[in-house]
Amino acid sequence: MLRVYSYKGCDSCRKAIKWLKERGIEFENLPIRETPPSMAELRTALSAYDGELKRLFNVSGQDYRALGLKDRLADMSEDESLRLLRENGNLVKRPFVLGKDSAIVGFKEAEWEERFGS
Repeated sequence: MLRVYSYKGCDSCRKAIKWLKERGIEFENLPIRETPPSMAELRTALSAYDGELKRLFNVSGQDYRALGLKDRLADMSEDESLRLLRENGNLVKRPFVLGKDSAIVGFKEAEWEERFGS
């Protein structure tokens, strides 16, 4: 079963959840602010994106800007970056979705159709 980390005020999250429901795909929905992904889950996603840390960050969010991560992220270690994501669900790109040994972040219908479509 998929684990979907989402935020109720996120339009992309609402679209993704609607998309899953319309296709009858079972999932567990978790509030990303209150229960951010675990370190293991973040590492799974990082692996799915070939180690591109920036892909896991909500780069359009206020927290990302407030922490100056645009300028700092390149100099941070992988562990430091993942800890930051683990400690602050607002920084994680959403929806953040995990399946068996796979992950996808954000909602682009074509990507989702390729990954989860019938």
